[in-house]
Amino acid sequence: MEQASQENAGSVSQPRSRPEVTLAVTRGATRCLRALGYSVLSEVILASGRRADILALAPHGRILIVEVKSGLEDWRTDAKWTDYGAYCDAFAFAVSPDFPANVLPADFGLIVADAYGGAVVREPIETPLQPARRRAVLMRFAALAADRLQNLVDPIADEMLR
Repeated sequence: MEQASQENAGSVSQPRSRPEVTLAVTRGATRCLRALGYSVLSEVILASGRRADILALAPHGRILIVEVKSGLEDWRTDAKWTDYGAYCDAFAFAVSPDFPANVLPADFGLIVADAYGGAVVREPIETPLQPARRRAVLMRFAALAADRLQNLVDPIADEMLR
């Protein structure tokens, strides 16, 4: 019986490619944040033109940006996250359980996640946004959420309006 369980456990496919790891970590991190009461959007274009992996709004209004790192190569080659501080109250990284978290800066939050969920391992430090920037980010969040919802209801409307 134990051997059969081990064989079945071994047959579960684990994410291997960079896109698969990114998708799994993103899903787990968003599940974690939603369980903490956040409203979450992924793949959000900021006013700077940069794309945040996760933009989350806490019940008390805190704006959190989470940068998903799929592995060391992703960490070493992509430093766009350094621009995100101007668009959030707090910043965190989300990584898979096998990511060497010691390479990440210790002054940012850390979420460890897989395809099924995640955990906040280190809380991010909060630096409140200026009111005008906060309003702009909240308006972008609301408009994007509304557009995505409407696109689910009427997927061809965008094409008809162009």
